[in-house]
Amino acid sequence: MYAPGTIAVIFVAQRSLDDDAGYSAAAEEMDALAAMQPGYIGIDSVRGPDGLGITVSYWTDDTAAKNWRDHPRHTAIRDQGRGIWYTRYDLHVAEVTRSYDWTKS
Repeated sequence: MYAPGTIAVIFVAQRSLDDDAGYSAAAEEMDALAAMQPGYIGIDSVRGPDGLGITVSYWTDDTAAKNWRDHPRHTAIRDQGRGIWYTRYDLHVAEVTRSYDWTKS
């Protein structure tokens, strides 16, 4: 569950068929690096067999999300992604107003 005011950065991307090993290594590096950033709360990520993926990262505030956006290593990997790993992507930034969890017992 996320507190009201949490920032959700929603990344919807279509993967190319190029360089799976490079993509996997970069994704692991970005997950680890993001988790070390001030204001990082968590991440949810899924990818379908067609290569369409959705990743949502959660941040304490917009400043923390922007600092991650502007992190030099993240910027370099984003440029690499545009050149090699993605055919398109959309990015949306939203503020959480309500959040619920449910788990089957």
